[in-house]
Amino acid sequence: MAVRIRMKRMGRTHRPFYRICVMDARRPRDGAAIEEVGTYDPMKTEKSDRVTLKIDRVEHWLSVGAQPTEKVAVLIRKFKENDWGTAKTPPPTAAPQVKQAPAAEEASADAPAEEGAEAAESTEG
Repeated sequence: MAVRIRMKRMGRTHRPFYRICVMDARRPRDGAAIEEVGTYDPMKTEKSDRVTLKIDRVEHWLSVGAQPTEKVAVLIRKFKENDWGTAKTPPPTAAPQVKQAPAAEEASADAPAEEGAEAAESTEG
């Protein structure tokens, strides 16, 4: 009998939750398990809280020949080494830069605006 350590999906739509189970490889994904050895909740924000394992039972099953799936092997390694990685900080946001016009264009652009302002002042008074 080929024994695998793999995840059984639980939870609801758009809210996954997995049980890490020891199962016969020929069983369906959500079928009967030989033993449940942990859980994986990918929706938790703290990475170290996502996985719970009975590491002594996992070691037992690995010693008698159970093969973990790729994802479960990664979770076991991270759990043993307590290596969950560092959280990425978002890049700092800066105020948008205003494009500076060349000095020659500024002088010619300001002249008509100033003339219009002076004309408006003279009509008011």
